[in-house]
Amino acid sequence: MKKIINDPRNFVEETVEGIISAYSKKVKCADGDLRCLVRSVPKKSNKVALATGGGSGHLPLFLGYVGQGMLDGCAVGNVFASPSSSKMLKVTEYIDNGSGVLYIYGNYSGDKMNFNMAANMAESKGIKVEQVIGNDDVASAENSNKENRRGIAGIFYIYKIAGACAEEGYSLDEVKRIAQKTCFNVRTLGVGLSPCIIPEVSKPTFEIRENEMEIGVGIHGEPGMGREKLKKSDEIVEYIMNAIIKDLPFRKGDEISVLVNGLGATPREELFIVFRMVSKILYAKGINIYNTYIDEFATSMEMAGMSISLLKLDNELKSFLKKSANTPFFQQEELI
Repeated sequence: MKKIINDPRNFVEETVEGIISAYSKKVKCADGDLRCLVRSVPKKSNKVALATGGGSGHLPLFLGYVGQGMLDGCAVGNVFASPSSSKMLKVTEYIDNGSGVLYIYGNYSGDKMNFNMAANMAESKGIKVEQVIGNDDVASAENSNKENRRGIAGIFYIYKIAGACAEEGYSLDEVKRIAQKTCFNVRTLGVGLSPCIIPEVSKPTFEIRENEMEIGVGIHGEPGMGREKLKKSDEIVEYIMNAIIKDLPFRKGDEISVLVNGLGATPREELFIVFRMVSKILYAKGINIYNTYIDEFATSMEMAGMSISLLKLDNELKSFLKKSANTPFFQQEELI
């Protein structure tokens, strides 16, 4: 194992220390706790607060989206492990402005257990908490069983749109409604080409041959829809797009946002080769692209591969998606 780290046991804390050192004007620790990241700026009175959390190893998810126009706080656990309920509660108490807190997180058993415990503890302290669970991964369950799907890169859209809604001063019920609407309208599917290595484990999370790919791999290395021989980029994209488009379904005349996400070790050049084919397929189907995001948004340490997310827009969702945002790992000027 070759990694530029110190003691693997300090991996999370040293990562957060580095983020805070680099972006101290945007983020800080809640009460000095390196597992609890919050905005540096003073709290905005009467604003609904947004919180997330999850295991480390996915930057810029989850830590990277705390900032203006997106999240107010994040609790982080060990690599690929849920943060504790006590850390989540600490974040909740710190960011609450009196208008309630919305939890947005991925559909994983450990996260659900700990977020529910934190919500119950917060409610007992008089803090109103609502929850929206991201479940955009079409590989992990049938559409008829969508509540069991994993949350992967598409959760970025929930952060972005719900964050803008909260920034505009909407109520907790309205921010939750917008977050749920976004969740319903986003679909993601990815492909993995290599495993990743958890620092404390020091060995790959799974094995895959040099000439193979895993269609629908999870961001922790979970198995997807099947393992096949590695295909050319256009063939991979065509398979992924067909699966995503028929799942919602997306139809001719729809307006969408596209996110092409690298899983940690995929060059941007390859992501643009992917988007080249994505745009061709959408154009041929008469589906209109409003905007695009092409970069790393939800990684899996150094896993090679990528995912594609499509978000179906209407005027309401577009009005929030276009708003500005400024976090350590994401900046956007207001779109025209």
